[in-house]
Amino acid sequence: MRLGGPIMEGIGTPEEWVYLHQKYGYRAAYCWIHSISELNTKKDFINAAEKHDIMLAEIGAWCNPMSLNPEERKKAIEHCKEQLFIADESNTKCCVNIAGNLGDKWDGHSPENFTKKAFDMIVETTRDIIDSVNPKRSFYTLEMMQWMYPYDADSYLDLIRAIDRKQFAAHLDIVNTINSPLKYYSTEEVIKDCFSKLGKYIKSIHVKDITLSQEMTVHLSEVIAGKGNFSHRCLVEEVRKLDENIPLMLEHLSTKEEYIEAGEYLKKFF
Repeated sequence: MRLGGPIMEGIGTPEEWVYLHQKYGYRAAYCWIHSISELNTKKDFINAAEKHDIMLAEIGAWCNPMSLNPEERKKAIEHCKEQLFIADESNTKCCVNIAGNLGDKWDGHSPENFTKKAFDMIVETTRDIIDSVNPKRSFYTLEMMQWMYPYDADSYLDLIRAIDRKQFAAHLDIVNTINSPLKYYSTEEVIKDCFSKLGKYIKSIHVKDITLSQEMTVHLSEVIAGKGNFSHRCLVEEVRKLDENIPLMLEHLSTKEEYIEAGEYLKKFF
């Protein structure tokens, strides 16, 4: 199995980078290259990752390519293309972004996010990003979200079929799709549904947890892995059955200690 997460410490050399990943039991890593100009200066790190069997799992684009502001949308799409290019050049498994929001907040919700207009815009934009870069090794992926496409396995399949590009694949963040009490108490079924429908497309997975409060009406909160109701045992079992090289990436924690705690919890299922 390949666990990964951010390194919450200063890194000066490729040897330090490798040491810290090995120290925390990480066999996968986030790609930390922030611009095309950095590619040449980071080649020693890329080579060190390959030499020590540390998979570069994903690089984030994290912007809104569906912005209602034309200049912001153009800038975001160019950023996605640059990040996908970096992913391909560094042999990072995938570039991941959200599909985008037809509203004010870049990663927020709006009434048009589930419309045909939104779906068609995602298809057009994603094709443009992939066709412009023409990646050979890496894949462009969209993180599953609770209030935009793709919001579950079926909507992801719809996008995969509509986009129709070999280098478009799936990034799983299953906790993001747990958006009701029914799903909260059925996480194993949700996990198995994702793997049964998206299995051959999955390139990277975010790992976290979720709790449901007793407060009206419905309040769901993201928490550190092991502190909620998500079935990580089932997740690891599905990864093991499909491909043990699919990276499981910790995220959204605040301290090194929290990442260590979450990592040790997950390792119990490996």
